[in-house]
Amino acid sequence: MLKKLFKTYRRGAETQRNSKQGFLCTSAPLRFALYFAVSYLCVPFAHAGSVDSLRAFVRETQTARAQFDQTVLDRNGRTTSQASGVMAFSRPGKFRWTYAKPYAQLIVGDGAKLWIYDKDLDQVTVRKLDEALGSSPAALLAGNNEIERFFSLKDVGSRDGMEWLEASPKSSDTMFAAVRMGFAGSTLKQMELRDSFGQTTIIRFEKLERNPKLAADQFKFAPPKGADVIGE
Repeated sequence: MLKKLFKTYRRGAETQRNSKQGFLCTSAPLRFALYFAVSYLCVPFAHAGSVDSLRAFVRETQTARAQFDQTVLDRNGRTTSQASGVMAFSRPGKFRWTYAKPYAQLIVGDGAKLWIYDKDLDQVTVRKLDEALGSSPAALLAGNNEIERFFSLKDVGSRDGMEWLEASPKSSDTMFAAVRMGFAGSTLKQMELRDSFGQTTIIRFEKLERNPKLAADQFKFAPPKGADVIGE
């Protein structure tokens, strides 16, 4: 117990920050983290290229997996942390983000619950998935097709060879102020998540495979024996 308390003290601030980033959910991150829940959008003011890319990506992508690199910048643009790993998702509501560096962390959405496992702390956090997704970045990747219920969308033009969309959550009960998605053709290449603290999390995807056959047990999680479980 004392060992866990020491680890918690030693990594407290960083773990809190990582859990916010981790998913592309309110924690990865997701920030969590993270998205492909958009189809049949009605965004008359957005540039046709970005809208078509988003529609095509969602229409043609039921499952996906990719490698990712994640960088967190403070409000002054300074790098505060970097991480990398692999992610996979199966719409709706199932995803798995495995952080390998600098600390081992696993984020799993099993369709009903969201699980976040910090291996170093031997700690599991669990939440109801519908509460965790909602207006989080993860809803853009692995949610259902109700993105406009939770986000306001607008085109923000071209940059770095990509067409960009910005999704702003309609709810104030979220850690994220806006999420930007960069597409090259119909392939998602990058996401930028700006939180309410002024931090920006940049997630770059590499070797993204669309519609691979994914084993169902990838999206299941059982807390390791002896781990501290926080939440439901």
